[in-house]
Amino acid sequence: MTTTISPSRRELTTSPRPTRRGDRAFANVVAAAALTILVVLIAVFVFLAVEGWQGLTADAATFAPFTSFGSYIAPLIVSTLLASAIALVVAVPFAVGVALFISHYAPRRLGTVLAYLIDLLAAVPSVVFGLWGGRYLAGYLQPAHVWLSDHLGFIPIFGDPSPNGRSLFTAGIVLAIMILPIMTAISREVFLQTPRLHEEAALALGATRWEMIRYAVFPHARSGMVSGMMLGLGRALGETMAVAMVLATTPTTTLNVIGTASPPTIAANIALNYKEATPERQSLLIATGLVLFVVTFLVNFAARWVAARSSRRMTG
Repeated sequence: MTTTISPSRRELTTSPRPTRRGDRAFANVVAAAALTILVVLIAVFVFLAVEGWQGLTADAATFAPFTSFGSYIAPLIVSTLLASAIALVVAVPFAVGVALFISHYAPRRLGTVLAYLIDLLAAVPSVVFGLWGGRYLAGYLQPAHVWLSDHLGFIPIFGDPSPNGRSLFTAGIVLAIMILPIMTAISREVFLQTPRLHEEAALALGATRWEMIRYAVFPHARSGMVSGMMLGLGRALGETMAVAMVLATTPTTTLNVIGTASPPTIAANIALNYKEATPERQSLLIATGLVLFVVTFLVNFAARWVAARSSRRMTG
């Protein structure tokens, strides 16, 4: 048995939906905003590539005391990745724990107050964190440097301790505090987006509060948690003043995160040397900024890939 569709009804189902002038204007505005972001990113990349090309192809005297761009940028990349990794290792458990406490354990009023206090950390300038880290936290963590060297000295990253606590480890702790607000805020919001029926169903089946969080909340929030972590990592990779004010830098390549002789991060190296640099040296610093731009782009691309993969796995 076949059903025929009248011409008038066929026209109704196939004709495009009418659009208003305001809808078209709004669509054009948001499309222009998206294209503007792409144009700005491309413009920044082109600027860094053009202005930094001279630094990439400079003679050996420009890289002194190094001999090539690779040998110059290598310790900076290592220091940047080590400081960011320390920040991520320290901040992730605290961010997830605080977000879970605010969203599932704390009373509503207490959770609201704690959320505001955590968000206030994002408003503190980086120079304030740098002053606090260099003048107070470094000395407070110096005994921890000695303990790590005495008990975990067989690990390459825990070598001879810094006498004043100003090390890559301390800089990583400061970065962890700085990235904590954004990671906590994103984790808190994705935890709150878990369907209430899923949580109640897990509790009704006899699950404890932790089992409910483990089997109902975490799978639903996995992609958001990963995105928050990668955003925090991107912030740590590009932080400048706090690291420059905490870290006692030297041009040597080392994996010792608790020692005094540590190279600066890429961003801190640019901030410390750009003003007094010659034009050739400025081109070299811009070239290192290009490397940082590429690294940050790859980190964000990896975050999007991991988040999308987690979402497909959860829905599949």
